[in-house]
Amino acid sequence: QVRITESGGGSVQAGGSLRLSCVASGYSDNSRCMGWFRQAPGSEREAVGAIYLRDPHGNQVYYSGSVKGRFTISRDNAKNTMFLQMNNVRSEDTAMYYCAVQDDRTPCYTLRAPSYNHWGQGTQVTVSS
Repeated sequence: QVRITESGGGSVQAGGSLRLSCVASGYSDNSRCMGWFRQAPGSEREAVGAIYLRDPHGNQVYYSGSVKGRFTISRDNAKNTMFLQMNNVRSEDTAMYYCAVQDDRTPCYTLRAPSYNHWGQGTQVTVSS
């Protein structure tokens, strides 16, 4: 059984930083990507970024255009943990942030939420101006 738990959300002022964590376990050796997604009230779920789980792509990471240059995704394999370092946050970054694992063979750079099979419960990030 796949278990995914996000943490680290909270309130932060615009221009500040926040670090989210995602601990995932129980996923298949064939699982391909781990991703961060977010959803604001009244909006569709959108991709933040994704990282390959294993070789040959190693820790190759992809970002959506809205966060590139401000957010950084990394992974600690020994702890089955993925991180999202959020810098220079903006009010439009306010959302529920979700961590997810993808099993199918869709390349991670596509950042497609429907490709992800397993989801956490999310952690709320609120940015105040």
